[in-house]
Amino acid sequence: MLVLSSPSGAGKTTLSRRLLDSDGHVAMSVSATTRAKRPNETEGRDYFFKSEADFQAMVAAGGFLEHAVVFGHRYGTPKAPVFAALRQGRDVLFDIDWQGTQQLRQQARDDVVSIFVLPPSRQELERRLRARAEDPPAVIAGRMAKADGEISHWAEYDYVVVNDDIAAAEAKVAAILAAERLKRIRQPGIPGFVETLMRGG
Repeated sequence: MLVLSSPSGAGKTTLSRRLLDSDGHVAMSVSATTRAKRPNETEGRDYFFKSEADFQAMVAAGGFLEHAVVFGHRYGTPKAPVFAALRQGRDVLFDIDWQGTQQLRQQARDDVVSIFVLPPSRQELERRLRARAEDPPAVIAGRMAKADGEISHWAEYDYVVVNDDIAAAEAKVAAILAAERLKRIRQPGIPGFVETLMRGG
């Protein structure tokens, strides 16, 4: 389970999309949310859009790996699709915040790799938020005000990537993923291979 977190506008969503495009062994974890669907979003691809009542019913049924309230809306990671992808041998990518990352670690500590994405500066962070042209000025101001709180959790992550160049940041994320896949504990076939090797096979 590969987690990408960042303050809004630092680039985690762009990095997630580029990683998915370049690596066919990665599946995206699609979150459920109670916020309204934006014009460019698709149900089931960007989010599962839920009513407040449906979301609460999933919480009560234990249907989420993690869930939190962010900017006044509920977000959560449904368990079933994540476990299905893992059973197929795929890595699962999470675009979630620090609250969700903490909950995910509690559920699957040894199988979580976390990356925090930082912007190169506050000015660039605000520029990116305005360039998206998705939110009114009051929402952008709220996101900027919350950025410090989110950034303060950087030290809880396994890796930190400063996104001053999207191609370079993407290469760093891909390198982290490649290294984590090569860890001994994530290569279940190696003990048998080594045993065969030592027998002269």
